[in-house]
Amino acid sequence: MPSLSRLLSPSTKSPSTLRDTLSLQLDDGRDIEVLRVRDPRARRIRLSVSERGARLTLPLRASLVAGDRFLQQHRDWLAEQLAAHGQAPPLRRDTTTALPLRGALLPVRWHCGRFSHVQLAGDGLDFHAPERAGPAALQRALRDFYEAQARSDIGRWLPGYLPGLPRPPSRIRLKVMSSQWGSLAPDGTLTLDLALLLGRPEAFEYVLVHELCHLIHADHSRGFWREVEQRCPRWREARDYFHAEGRQLKASLHALLAG
Repeated sequence: MPSLSRLLSPSTKSPSTLRDTLSLQLDDGRDIEVLRVRDPRARRIRLSVSERGARLTLPLRASLVAGDRFLQQHRDWLAEQLAAHGQAPPLRRDTTTALPLRGALLPVRWHCGRFSHVQLAGDGLDFHAPERAGPAALQRALRDFYEAQARSDIGRWLPGYLPGLPRPPSRIRLKVMSSQWGSLAPDGTLTLDLALLLGRPEAFEYVLVHELCHLIHADHSRGFWREVEQRCPRWREARDYFHAEGRQLKASLHALLAG
């Protein structure tokens, strides 16, 4: 059992958790953030890109100067990878002119307001925000809008599927997920990726159906897929859509809400 003094003493981070953020300007003028991590398990300097952005990994023996030099030498490669991942520019007042929603890019009209919020208006979005609203306030407003829209879609679809289920989900959560599109916990909590709202509605609905069918079969057996097929005959098209566009959807959401 740990001693009381150990439990109460300040925690110290292991070398693997030491990290900071670098700013890098690409040739197109964009400023991007690169996560720099010193990892004792790393054997060489490595640059990688995921839906969460760029990451520079340094082994313990590598100097910061060597890491910066490596990053500069691979700027072109980094720009290509960010484009392949669909890395969207971050949310910025007045400079963000369009936002993704339900498989389309909608024009954004910026307005000065008492508090930050987003509204659907005709064929676009009205983004209201005080002049001094910072990035965090804008991101919260956009996230609140996306969550409200996602819950509206779920509320429209869910009643049609409940009669064929042994029980309803105990709770539905929306969150930013790194790899999965949805999950069902043993207690019946259904979690869905907020990035689903950025893509086609029929693909979003398929993920909802997929997770609901886990209330019948907890595995991915033939019986499970028969339940999915019965409720969503075109599920293969949705699966192919995620294979082609899923990485970009996740990257876009991350850039908008965490950029």
